[in-house]
Amino acid sequence: MQMCWLEDTDVRPEMGDYVLATTTEPDETGRPKNPGAINGGFFPKSDDKPAQYPSVVIAVEDIKKHMKKVEKAGGKVLGEPWDIPGVGLYVAFIDTEGNRVSMLQPSRL
Repeated sequence: MQMCWLEDTDVRPEMGDYVLATTTEPDETGRPKNPGAINGGFFPKSDDKPAQYPSVVIAVEDIKKHMKKVEKAGGKVLGEPWDIPGVGLYVAFIDTEGNRVSMLQPSRL
């Protein structure tokens, strides 16, 4: 797998200093063009966000609805969703086996 940094994915203050890391070119919606490829990003650590380390991020259409599903299934949502400007709403959770996982409601669906 080869990482590529596209010119339009540099760290930008308007994105909350979130930087996209891509392994394949994104389509017009921001999703990977090639099936099986993974694109992601990094954000600065801060004291007010829990469990900050790499994780699997699942795209969802309605983050609030899926937060309720996580809690109903016995998982624990780690706070409220926060907006990554130009990317979408993000929240992390702990699943029933203790894994930290995240979900993202993309702003470009």
